[in-house]
Amino acid sequence: MDITVETRVKAPVAQAWAAWNDPRAIEQWNAASPDWHTPRASVDLREGGRLMARMEARDGSEGFDFVATYTRIEPGRLVEYTMDDGRRVRVEFHPSGSDTTVRETFEAENVYPPEMQREGWQAILDHFARYVEGRVTAGT
Repeated sequence: MDITVETRVKAPVAQAWAAWNDPRAIEQWNAASPDWHTPRASVDLREGGRLMARMEARDGSEGFDFVATYTRIEPGRLVEYTMDDGRRVRVEFHPSGSDTTVRETFEAENVYPPEMQREGWQAILDHFARYVEGRVTAGT
């Protein structure tokens, strides 16, 4: 089952793309809630390259490595990867004037209900939008 989430970012594609693929930026925005964080991330943005984001509860009670292999890259437009559990993800960047729509489609896993997965991935995507927009407002 595929699930799609999307958000509109009040920033040009170049800024959204850069924040999506910069490991230091990922460490800032990659969390579904304030009680989680990403203390480290790495990105080798090329087909066959690897993505890794360590996601942990801030209280240290749980955590996991989100690890994937990039399968398709179209700079400024598209990122596709396969997670180590075999599920595929497609992230599209669509310009709309000075804004960008980011649409993420992922294969659901079988442990958690689809709606819970949708909510979690949407929360991360919304956090991403707020992060990018904050950087635009700050002029960085």
